[in-house]
Amino acid sequence: MRNTIARFWKDESGQGLVEYALILFLVSIVVIVALTTLGKKTNNVLNNVGKALNA
Repeated sequence: MRNTIARFWKDESGQGLVEYALILFLVSIVVIVALTTLGKKTNNVLNNVGKALNA
């Protein structure tokens, strides 16, 4: 039993998958924040252009 637990504790086969999942999660958060910020700024620019064309 003790040998099985020790072998399980040292097994690192799933570690790479977890690291890739964390990297993917962090990158997706950065992309969402960037797109949200750029979307608001783009909307403001287009609204200003529309107002200028109507005036």
